[in-house]
Amino acid sequence: MLSNMACSLIDHKRINTTVAKAKALKQYVEPLITKAKNDSTHSRELYLVTFVRKKLLKNYLVQYLLKLEIRPGGYTRIIKIGNRLGDNAEMCMIELVDFNDVYTNGKDKRKLKHVDVKSQLLKLKKRLLLKMLKLLKKHPLLRKNLLLKEAPVAEANLNKVSDAEEAPASDENSKDEEEKSDDANDEDQEA
Repeated sequence: MLSNMACSLIDHKRINTTVAKAKALKQYVEPLITKAKNDSTHSRELYLVTFVRKKLLKNYLVQYLLKLEIRPGGYTRIIKIGNRLGDNAEMCMIELVDFNDVYTNGKDKRKLKHVDVKSQLLKLKKRLLLKMLKLLKKHPLLRKNLLLKEAPVAEANLNKVSDAEEAPASDENSKDEEEKSDDANDEDQEA
């Protein structure tokens, strides 16, 4: 019964049933969807054995998994719709979460952020260089063991990375700053 209901849920995206059956179906379907997200032979065999309609899975499961890939769990939603007329049983609608246009307003609220790999690597390198410099400053034994040439190179690389991230200054401002620093160095040497 549960495998047929699970196939119907995947096929139609929502079904009406009693609350007790819906809760049992939820416990049955969610682990299968989680296992289906892992694309291994073992997980594929597990969900192929449990579902009755194999052709249904080939068509629908791939497109469902693309939508559900972001979601860590909670793939189904149970909405109570009242009591059945004949026997007064509590009825509900169980549905796959990301496929209801009424609740999601037709939009995917959770957009994947476009990750710029190069900027992330530069930030990571900068953090690692800063940590390395702090360790070298705190522990003199580390400075003795490491080559002293590497620390100035690391500082220079750090300056290059931070300069590349900042907006470049105009040439006139940089020349003025260099002249001021040269004048200050000359005054220090004369004194």
